[in-house]
Amino acid sequence: MQDLTGSGFSPGAHLQDIILPWWDSNGADDLHGGVLTCFSNDGVLESSDKYTWSQGRWAWLCAEIAADARSGLLTVDGDKWSRRALQTAEFVRTHSVLEGGLTAFRTDQAGGPLPSGPNGELATSVFADLFAVLGLAGAATDPAYPEPARSAASATADEVLASSLARIRSRTALTAPYPVRPGFCDLAGPMTLLHAGSELYKSTGSEAARNAVAFALGQLFGGPGQAPMLQEKQWWEFRPDSVQDEESLLARHRTPGHLLELLWMLIHSQEAMGDSAAALPDWLPGLALRALELGWDEEHGGLLRYVDKDGGVPAGTLFGGDPYEELVQSTWSTKLWWVHAEAMYATKLLARHYGGCGFEEWNAKVTDYTLATFPHPGGQEWTQIRDRQGAPLDMVVALPVKDPFHIARTLVFLNRLEKDDLHAAQ
Repeated sequence: MQDLTGSGFSPGAHLQDIILPWWDSNGADDLHGGVLTCFSNDGVLESSDKYTWSQGRWAWLCAEIAADARSGLLTVDGDKWSRRALQTAEFVRTHSVLEGGLTAFRTDQAGGPLPSGPNGELATSVFADLFAVLGLAGAATDPAYPEPARSAASATADEVLASSLARIRSRTALTAPYPVRPGFCDLAGPMTLLHAGSELYKSTGSEAARNAVAFALGQLFGGPGQAPMLQEKQWWEFRPDSVQDEESLLARHRTPGHLLELLWMLIHSQEAMGDSAAALPDWLPGLALRALELGWDEEHGGLLRYVDKDGGVPAGTLFGGDPYEELVQSTWSTKLWWVHAEAMYATKLLARHYGGCGFEEWNAKVTDYTLATFPHPGGQEWTQIRDRQGAPLDMVVALPVKDPFHIARTLVFLNRLEKDDLHAAQ
């Protein structure tokens, strides 16, 4: 079994030896396309439903793995991962995408759309829509994608992205499983719009992608008629329209893992947009350090899912009966796979871009906790959901799925940084 301590940890080896084999054997659906994800925390398949949220992310991930196999960064069967990327993208394009640039939130295993909303609605989440864009964008970079399917995928990605942008702009976007109360704006909307738009722009250079990124940056940093979600040493997870709601729990709570994930996305977006990218503010490193300091659990180690803007247990006035309030209150102390995977990469990348700010030390701290806590002791991927003390926790914290995305994506990115360092040292 791979050594996960200190210098014994290799992101590429962990990806190839532990993470991908589990999904190879348990999740990859090479018959219908896509991936099965409805596993319990201990790895038991409970449903063959397919969430578009996960299918789009799987298509993108498979394309990235195939690309790294072609370039020699990974020693996996690149043709297999390429086939999975294209098959999943076609599954999403032909089964998940609905009229009007929407997507079905979930389908059955073969691709039949399933009702997910309270009144039988199929489309209930702009995040599912944007992750479909992400998957189509990733697959469109694969040289094996034949025409006319590649052009159809790119056109579909533009349509869904433009529809998502319009709904986020008009504040009519549905956001399951994270409902946004009227009178509040959420960080997740522009954040996901930025990531999907940047990846699509890198893939196709489309005008729809450029427009999406420009709007997202305006929402994040402030633009004409837009109040910023990010400010020096402070950020909003839910920003209230009214100052009267600023002391509510919705306004006061923070999600440190989200902020750290967003910061690396901003750096990636700059690289994807090239000469058209706007300079990032010089206070971003301080904001990252603020998120790490607020989120770190001094008693048990690791990063808490939710915290108050001043640290500690999320506090503030309650509207009552709000499902997002209940989510924050019931899961704030959990230790989650995605938070720690994203923090591992964010701190590593921030250390690369902002040396001398303390990110090297934070990266070591986060990495040590993550590798001591989440990987399954028997080598079966990660036990993704933990309680505050780090013990396995059998509960749903967002979608009822085991996530194939955050861990593998982090390891892909960390492996690239490691290979860059080795190449530079030669």
